[in-house]
Amino acid sequence: MNINDVSKKKYTVTDKDSAVNLGSGGLNVFGTPALVAKMEQTALEMVRPTLDENSDTVGIEINVKHVKATAIGKTVTVEAKIVKIDGRKICFEITATDEAGDVIGTAYHERFVVDKQRFMSKLQ
Repeated sequence: MNINDVSKKKYTVTDKDSAVNLGSGGLNVFGTPALVAKMEQTALEMVRPTLDENSDTVGIEINVKHVKATAIGKTVTVEAKIVKIDGRKICFEITATDEAGDVIGTAYHERFVVDKQRFMSKLQ
């Protein structure tokens, strides 16, 4: 994992991703909570293979702009780029585009590498 590493993933927007289903709006379009989840998933899946089996990452910050609606059934491409690594903190710039190549959302996202067992033991 290095600065400027990039990962792209394609997602099909389903009914479970709708604003109506997620309780974030009254229209049957790609909901912002689903967009955030796809952005985090793309970043997570990018770095997870580089971690040892005892480590994982947790999201600690995400600043999202959802700028264009997307219909159910359409494909969204999410691209995550590592812009900074500071110890165990990994910072990403993320862009989501629709099938026409139009930007539907952008984000700045930070994830923190944790020891899984130690992290979970703090929750008990």
